[in-house]
Amino acid sequence: MLAQGLKAMGAGLAMTGAIGAGAGIGILVGGAVQGMARNPDAGGTIQTNMILGIAFAEAVAIYALVVALIILFVF
Repeated sequence: MLAQGLKAMGAGLAMTGAIGAGAGIGILVGGAVQGMARNPDAGGTIQTNMILGIAFAEAVAIYALVVALIILFVF
């Protein structure tokens, strides 16, 4: 019983990495929108770099999810 509770708490703590990914994506998109508003000619380049940055930031959240699932179902 105690072990299940500790596993659940560990999985929850492992998912705190998703908080950083969410904040990073928000900051990234906000900066990209400001950049596109200030210089519309560079919109395509900014959008491409924004999508690449979002993919890298989202990868951190996926890694956190994988670690949480491993904690829950493997250990």
